[in-house]
Amino acid sequence: MQNKSTNHAFIPKMYCSLFGHDYQVSKKVTRHVKEYTCTHCKKQLTTSSNGNLVELTPKFKEINAILERIHQSRMNRLKKKTFASSIC
Repeated sequence: MQNKSTNHAFIPKMYCSLFGHDYQVSKKVTRHVKEYTCTHCKKQLTTSSNGNLVELTPKFKEINAILERIHQSRMNRLKKKTFASSIC
């Protein structure tokens, strides 16, 4: 007899193997780099440096976190710069 938790984990993987993954954007790191998650099997992908989708490994998670921090600080700096120029 199969354990129900094993059975529930098997069904989404079987669905994805038959019909393909249904990826949705789970996180926007920058305008060009995004993280995707399959709605059925929860497989995670990200955009690589050359624009291809690759599996989201701990290394890519760290890269995306650093990239997001740099991007956010740059956007905040640009907002302050445009705000200061509109006041003058």
